[in-house]
Amino acid sequence: MYDHVLVPVSFDDDRNATQSLEIARKMVSASGRITLLHVMEQIPSYAVNYVPEGFHDNAKVAIAASMDAMAGDIGNAESVVVEGHSGRTILDWAEENGPDLIVIASHRPGLQDYFLGSTASQVVRHAQCSVHVLR
Repeated sequence: MYDHVLVPVSFDDDRNATQSLEIARKMVSASGRITLLHVMEQIPSYAVNYVPEGFHDNAKVAIAASMDAMAGDIGNAESVVVEGHSGRTILDWAEENGPDLIVIASHRPGLQDYFLGSTASQVVRHAQCSVHVLR
């Protein structure tokens, strides 16, 4: 059993997020905690002028509310929303906060993933803790 389980949530597929959270619930110790983490990609500088004022802050609040709803009745869960590049930011957050396990969903890799790498593969390669990948 793990004391601190990190579950990155991307909202690409709600089924994956639900399954990742269910795995985390089974893997966390009775006194442990689960952190749901969403990484908001930064808006490119060329697009900033086209985004309505307050959009970013409103989106951050809405994402946190969605993650809180996803956690539901899990008493030992918390939601965190951060900004940055998804793979690198997940790894940085994990290094700073020391989870014992990361439960991350992965999609079937396409051709571009072999050249650029997916978020899940980056986390698997560089994480300092155990990683459980959901396919």
